[in-house]
Amino acid sequence: MNGVAVQPTTVPLSRLLSALIPAMLLIPIAADMVSLLLPRIAAEFSASTAQAAWVVTGFLLACAIGIPVYGRLADRFSLRRLFTVALVVFAAGSLICAVAPSLIVLVAGRVVMGAGGAAIPVLAIVSAARLLSGREAAVGIGFLGAAAGAGTAAGPAVGGILGDALGWSALFWLMTAVALVLVPVVRRILTDATPDDRRSIDLLGGVVLGAGVGLALFGITRIESAGLGSASSWGSMAAGAGLLALFGWRIRAAEHPFVPPSLFANRGYVAAVLVIFLAMVVNLATLVLVPILLIDEGGLTPTEGSLVMIPGGLALAATSPLAGRLSSRGADAGTLIVTGLAVIGASMLLLSTLADGGSPVLAGVAVFALGAGFAIVVTLTTTAVSQVLPPDQVGVGVGIFQGAQFLGAGAGPALFSALLSARLSGADDAVNPLYTDAAPPYSDTFLALAAVAVLAVLAALRLRRASGRARGGEPAAGYKKVRPSPR
Repeated sequence: MNGVAVQPTTVPLSRLLSALIPAMLLIPIAADMVSLLLPRIAAEFSASTAQAAWVVTGFLLACAIGIPVYGRLADRFSLRRLFTVALVVFAAGSLICAVAPSLIVLVAGRVVMGAGGAAIPVLAIVSAARLLSGREAAVGIGFLGAAAGAGTAAGPAVGGILGDALGWSALFWLMTAVALVLVPVVRRILTDATPDDRRSIDLLGGVVLGAGVGLALFGITRIESAGLGSASSWGSMAAGAGLLALFGWRIRAAEHPFVPPSLFANRGYVAAVLVIFLAMVVNLATLVLVPILLIDEGGLTPTEGSLVMIPGGLALAATSPLAGRLSSRGADAGTLIVTGLAVIGASMLLLSTLADGGSPVLAGVAVFALGAGFAIVVTLTTTAVSQVLPPDQVGVGVGIFQGAQFLGAGAGPALFSALLSARLSGADDAVNPLYTDAAPPYSDTFLALAAVAVLAVLAALRLRRASGRARGGEPAAGYKKVRPSPR
């Protein structure tokens, strides 16, 4: 056989989630927990803030490169084995960070953390899709979406609070301990067999894809510190684009391509990938910029600024399971995704119009709305992706999808921090005619993020059309009907 063996439900939902939710929380918290502590890390190692930023960038780069690779491996190897290796590598990298005597060792440890952590979001989603029935898979993915989003929102708060109290190295000791505790838990609960897939893996294609994504993300993250005109920025983005074009040729030429070309012919899948990328750009840029706004313009401490982000995490944690349940009961996912993006756009307009640095309450309201809207988007697009793909493409498809999320997570803060920096040195008047307060550069930045949300809505409308055709008859645009499991 050349396909992935599809197993019946082998693990109860609650038991599976008891292992997957803590693992899913781990990665977004690890990604963002040091973002508010970079000035302290830079001072300790006598480095610039741009150099210290590699503590974040190195992790994101490793994740962006590794996620598609792990997705392909999930179609070939046991989830239990891959999860174990990923957690051990993540723990090893975190331990290196905890004892790092220099910034370069700290960055190296973060790269190792990312190399292990890249696997966890992919393997968690694939585990839910492969080990649960249709209805339970939608609910399970909803809870995993809640965990991922809550971790994203909680990362700066966890880092700000614990970092202030115990020092930044304590964060990495904590990550090491949690990852090691999860190893026996995952090995006990995941019971999947090795997929019945004996096709060779196109390693060259995987290397080209990883290098292309890595160079593109590196170029984007260099914009903030080096500027768009620098060779390290545009040169890296151009090289990344060239490698991605080469990857497109490779998957059509190879006998067993790393990614099946039919994956990108699936219009519903491509629309879902674009939606999640744009939504993640808005989400992460906002989670980074709102605390900076409150600290720079409102005079809050890093701890106080991070606390304002908690409502967003709570909204996301509460809304994601609800969205998963609605999906499992046959709700119109396309319409709900458009609604979620509209809520995200409205929260950006609120920040652009009203929530200046002196109003943490209004900022908290906007972040709460952002969390609720993003919960709907990430949960339902993830569920759609897991359902529209044939069994032998679930791993690689989810890997590309999750890679788009991490690419958005890295691109959003870099691009819009650069926009904010350019705007701070420009004219004083805000583009938004309704804004009359003291921080017009922030108003313009959040207005631009609202425009990105509009672009995401356009992609979601295409996703909704594909979903509607699938519900009305034969699958169209790559969608397939998913029959509910008998009760």
